[in-house]
Amino acid sequence: MKWQNAIKDYQLFLKIERGLSKNTIISYTKDLEKLLSFLNKNEIVISPIKINNDIIKNFIYEISKTVLPRSQARIISGLRSFFDYLIFENYRETNPTDLIETPKIGRKLPDTLSEEEISELINAIDLSHSQGERNRTILETMYSCGLRVSELITLKISDLFFEEGFIRVIGKGNKQRFVPIHYNAQKYILSYIKLNRSLIKPQKSFEDIVFLNRRGKGLTRQMVFIILKDLAQAINLSKKISPHTLRHSFATHLLKNGADLRAIQQMLGHESITTTEVYVHLDKTYLKEILETYHPRK
Repeated sequence: MKWQNAIKDYQLFLKIERGLSKNTIISYTKDLEKLLSFLNKNEIVISPIKINNDIIKNFIYEISKTVLPRSQARIISGLRSFFDYLIFENYRETNPTDLIETPKIGRKLPDTLSEEEISELINAIDLSHSQGERNRTILETMYSCGLRVSELITLKISDLFFEEGFIRVIGKGNKQRFVPIHYNAQKYILSYIKLNRSLIKPQKSFEDIVFLNRRGKGLTRQMVFIILKDLAQAINLSKKISPHTLRHSFATHLLKNGADLRAIQQMLGHESITTTEVYVHLDKTYLKEILETYHPRK
C-alpha cells in the first residue's frame, strides 16, 4: 500500500463515514504530510502498513523542536486516527502511536472581549463603505448566535426562521442545530438582505448564501479574519482576536448574565459539557459572586 493511496482512502472515510468538515479533513491530511516529509527527508522507505513505533517516536521527537506541545498533541491525535482507520480496514493489527505519550498541555482559557470592546468594534465599521452594512451584520450575527466562522459563511437564507426566532446552523460533522437569534441581529440581517445583498447578483450555487462578496460569491474564512483584524486596528485593540473570539465572548457574557451552562452547550453545538467549560472564561470575581449569592450558609 502506497501512502498517497492510503491517504485518499482515509479522506473518503473521514468525509463519508465520519461526516467531518472539509477543514477538519485538511487538518488531518496535513498531519500525515508532515510525517511523509520526515520520511522523505531521512530517506526512510516504508509503507503505512509496515511503519513502526520507533519511526513515529523519532518523528515526534523531531517536530517537538519546532512546534508547541498543543500542536504536538494534535499531530499525535491525527496520526492515531489514521492508523486506527487502517486497523478498522484490516490493513494493520496494531497502532504504532499507542505507546507514544501525548504532551500535557492543560486547559487554555480562550481570549474574550468585554461588552464595551465588542460595541467599539461594531461602531468602528464604516457604514458609508459599500460593504459596511454587511460587515456590521456579520459581527452582530456571530456575537448574537456564537457561530463558528465556517457556520457563518455557509449560513443560508433558507436557514432563517425568524418568525420562530431561530436560525438553522450546520456545524462540525454536518450536524444540524437550531440556535435562537436576538431580534437586533434579525433586524440587521433583514435590512442587509433587502437593501444591500439585493444589489448583488449571486453566482451559481451561491443564490441561497446570506453573506456575499462583491462578485456574488460566498465569503472565505480569511475574509472574515481580515474584517476583524482591520476593526481591531481601527480601535487600537491590544488583544489578538479572531472570529472565534466573538464565539468565546458570546458564551462568557451569557454565563456571566445568568445563563445555564447546558443551554450554552446546546447553542454552541458542543457534544460534551467539558468542551463548553473550556470555552467559557470564568474569572475569580464571578466565581466569588456565585458562591456568595447561592451558598445556603451565606
